[in-house]
Amino acid sequence: MIGENGEQLGIMSAKDAYKMARDADLDLVKIAPTAKPPVCKIIDYGKYKYEMVRKEKEAKKKQKVIEVKEVRLSPNIDTNDLNTKISAARKFLEKGNKVKITLRFRGREMAHMNQTRYVLDDFAKELSDIAVIDKPSKVEGRSLVLFLTAKK
Repeated sequence: MIGENGEQLGIMSAKDAYKMARDADLDLVKIAPTAKPPVCKIIDYGKYKYEMVRKEKEAKKKQKVIEVKEVRLSPNIDTNDLNTKISAARKFLEKGNKVKITLRFRGREMAHMNQTRYVLDDFAKELSDIAVIDKPSKVEGRSLVLFLTAKK
């Protein structure tokens, strides 16, 4: 049993603890119900709940969310278009996001999937100064997918 000011009151029955809490116009809350014996504290439950929610919100503010940004390419992409896509991916990586590069195939392009894998390799090579390959390229339906992550 822990008192309202944080002092140890020792082991006591639940009835005695509840009576002490009622006398202080506060609530009896189980802090560690699985402990032997369970640990209870005399506190204002509304205030306790408010503090817990506030701490949770504070932890969320400090948390960094990593998004996955996607860059779509086609197998017959021109060099200037590829450079534009590379610069967009570079911006995403500098902001700390992961980048998913998708090489999409349509119609007859599916037959030449292995010959155009070099487009993804060139893309990864251009960004090798700031990025590492998170997941190697693999086929997902009608597209080849490669994931890049910023270097630490």
